[in-house]
Amino acid sequence: MLLSLPAPIAPIAAHSLLVFLLQVGLLLLLAVVFGRLAARFGMPAVVGELFVGVLLGPSLLAWAAPGVHGWLFPAVAEQYHLLDAVGQIGVILLVGLTGMQMDMKMIRRRGGAAAGGSFGGLIIPLGLGIGAGFVLPKMLIPDGTDITVFALFLGVAMCVSAIPVIAKTLIDMNLLHRNVGQLTLAAGTIDDAFGWFMLSVVSAMAVHAVTTGTVLLSLAYLILIVVFALTLGRPLARGVVRIAAKSEGAGPTVGAVVVLVLLASAGTQALGLEAVFGAFVCGILIGTAGKVEPAKLAPLRTVVLSVFAPVFFATAGLRMDLTALIRPQVLLTGLAVLALAIIGKFVGAYAGARLSGLNKWEGLALGAGLNARGVIEIVVAMVGLRLGILSVEVYTIVILVAIVTSLMAPPILRFAMKRVEQTAEEQVRETEQRAWQPRTTTSEQEQPLH
Repeated sequence: MLLSLPAPIAPIAAHSLLVFLLQVGLLLLLAVVFGRLAARFGMPAVVGELFVGVLLGPSLLAWAAPGVHGWLFPAVAEQYHLLDAVGQIGVILLVGLTGMQMDMKMIRRRGGAAAGGSFGGLIIPLGLGIGAGFVLPKMLIPDGTDITVFALFLGVAMCVSAIPVIAKTLIDMNLLHRNVGQLTLAAGTIDDAFGWFMLSVVSAMAVHAVTTGTVLLSLAYLILIVVFALTLGRPLARGVVRIAAKSEGAGPTVGAVVVLVLLASAGTQALGLEAVFGAFVCGILIGTAGKVEPAKLAPLRTVVLSVFAPVFFATAGLRMDLTALIRPQVLLTGLAVLALAIIGKFVGAYAGARLSGLNKWEGLALGAGLNARGVIEIVVAMVGLRLGILSVEVYTIVILVAIVTSLMAPPILRFAMKRVEQTAEEQVRETEQRAWQPRTTTSEQEQPLH
């Protein structure tokens, strides 16, 4: 008896492939152009890259030339999923590279400052967000949505930080080697871990009745990841990197590192947590393995920062629709929520930093960094929209918070860090991180990384 084989899956349609290639090419072209323009005006390139999505998305192109927008970005889920896949690879590798450059010795030595800034930057905006959820106009809350679930979800959206945006901003501004930059990433990691935990709980409340088991399971997964990283994960990463480093050239090392980061991301995604969390933890393990020559990872850094990351940030802006803010009630509500989000994060992070021993300028810089919500808040907002917790209007307000706070971070960081003297430890760390750059001309090496 002959077994019937399944019919072969048809390859991607010729037109879909054409549109996809045009999308990626155009997004990358404009991201590079606007990224350089942003740098000329003293802003990190990520600001210009995010603006590309707004320019080509429903906020402008769909309004000015709907036919062109409909052809280039058709409302077809499969077409958007192709772009999302490229963007997700980019953000995962970006966060992984950031983890590799974390100075864990400094973090352990000044962990109290990171925890203090993170705690303050979590509790106050979470409380303000929950309070705002209970007093927002009822017309902005979807019919049938439990007010408590809505308020909790808004609180979660207000308390998260955006590791990808923070990381890219610090890299663009050449601040990743500074102690405050390292502490900001550490505090942001704590924020995001708590945020994804709360998101899983609130999402469960929206779909099912939340139980003690649901909460404990999410918390157990977080603990499991940390335990695995400290026991099996560290020697595994060290062994893989050691074997790859024996080969000449950068190829085997780059390939091994990418595999580790992608598999770690898949692991946390499988547990119901965000993939970038696994990428960041894996990056830290690779960075602490002590067997990676920075020069061997320079090609990966160049490709990620010059290609994948710009495409990701440009793609993230495509779902932003700022035209909903034309309605006065939505605009006023949005401004109020924006003010609460900014004040809550700044006051909380600054107070926590000061209580942890940082000076006022370091506290201001930490608050500015953690205030950037960026695409992480956009992801949270998209989950809320998909589950029916958020209306389109509130979704747009949350997106507004993400954009404005990301734009605020660079100038405040620049203002504060000019008043913080660079230490000898930071100079050593900067020298080590410069080794990650490809060998180019001296003038190019003096420029901030991008």
